[in-house]
Amino acid sequence: MLELIDLNRQLSKEIYKDLFPKLELRMGELQRAAKEAGVPLIVVFEGWDASGKGTVINRLTQSLDPRGFTVHAIKPADETEQRYPWLWRFWNRLPAAGHIAIFARSWYMRVLDEAVEQTASPDEVREAYEDILQFERQLTDSGVVIVKFWLHISRKEQRQRHKQLLNDPATAWTVGKAERQQNRKYDQWLASVETMLERTLTAKAPWTVVEATQDRFARTKVFETIIDALEEELDYRRQHPPVPPQPMPKPEPSPTQEHSILDRADLSLSLPRDEYEQQLKGLQTRLRQLEHELYQARIPAAIVYCGWDAAGKGGNIRRLTSSLDPRGYQVIPIAAPTEEEKAHHYLWRFWRRLPKSGHIAIFDRSWYGRVMVERVEGFCTEDQWKRAYREINEFECELAEFGTVLVKFWMHIDSDEQLRRFRAREETMEKHWKITDEDWRNRGKWEHYKVAVTDMLRRTSTTYAPWTILEANDKLHARIKALETVAAAIEAGLAKGRRAP
Repeated sequence: MLELIDLNRQLSKEIYKDLFPKLELRMGELQRAAKEAGVPLIVVFEGWDASGKGTVINRLTQSLDPRGFTVHAIKPADETEQRYPWLWRFWNRLPAAGHIAIFARSWYMRVLDEAVEQTASPDEVREAYEDILQFERQLTDSGVVIVKFWLHISRKEQRQRHKQLLNDPATAWTVGKAERQQNRKYDQWLASVETMLERTLTAKAPWTVVEATQDRFARTKVFETIIDALEEELDYRRQHPPVPPQPMPKPEPSPTQEHSILDRADLSLSLPRDEYEQQLKGLQTRLRQLEHELYQARIPAAIVYCGWDAAGKGGNIRRLTSSLDPRGYQVIPIAAPTEEEKAHHYLWRFWRRLPKSGHIAIFDRSWYGRVMVERVEGFCTEDQWKRAYREINEFECELAEFGTVLVKFWMHIDSDEQLRRFRAREETMEKHWKITDEDWRNRGKWEHYKVAVTDMLRRTSTTYAPWTILEANDKLHARIKALETVAAAIEAGLAKGRRAP
């Protein structure tokens, strides 16, 4: 691709003076229109060192309302960022609906800098390409506009610019060992850039190669490309107004749907109190030791609790954590998303809450709300919840590749047991707060939720993130099974981590 680029392209001063002010005005208009329409925009600037990224970004921001954009200057991951999956720091920087995020360098450092300098292994680079394609697809599927630029100059031009920068005491510091080495390894970098462009040029997140020898030409092409992308998205939204989400219809009885995964669970399983007390103490001691080993090994763990209302999630979590060091874990209760969270991709709030390496995050409800509550109640469209199965599997795969111990529980009780617990809560003064009108309303949709849960278990139980059904009619049995499952998963994660090179 790059050998076909004419790096001598230029704009005359006359044409530039006539054209560019109009582009600046149009850029401001489109920023306001995108804000009103709730369109998030990501602009990625990659390119050779000294190709003019900073200059172009500076001119771009001058035409924008500063309240509506953020510029992210991306450097190599710091010590904190290295303790999370590698895309974590970029998820944290995503723009809300109607806002603009400008990246001066980006997630492509993983497949450029780290690949060329071999600080990432070939397997890590291969996985990074897959992660990037999934990441950008998830964003564009949710309505984010992504515009990606590669600012291209020749080796000779880069060398000349380095000399100019070095001759000025105010800019000499910008040319260091890494910058000079890039010029020496220009051909090696060029091959990696070609691979990057080929592998990540997609219909919804295409690359635009900018001939950056002349500043006037480069900034004009950048402005025109962003304007075209925003106009296209705004036109599409005007012509295709969103379809309002609909609540899940009442499921029709079907002989092929009888005896589902949930129906096969043996809810008669129970445990005598004395046996429970004996096992509980030993398991809690074992888990405390494993927590310390996780910390020493710098392995994160994410434990997800989902289940029917009144299934006993809170009591189960208390037994799991009662002997743990509170400095090493966090229980994260998940409620309805806030306005800020609604303005982002639905996975954004979960990426932000991931445990860093060596720590444990316990989610009381989770990202699975997308395919349960939001599906059943009509808080998202059918396309959105169907797409979420793939997105959740991709999300969990990234966590597993990072080495995260993933444990997912569905706490299962039958309808009669739920009714008994609801009534007990109403009759016990200190438990009144546990029962609400919402609980009774949800109970009226038991069959709707059963279909959604069955689909969820079937479509998202994977080799790297399997579901465990906790038979919870007997709370004592469910607690012991949960603690045993967590302990076994952590031990397996520790053994795998020790085997890793």
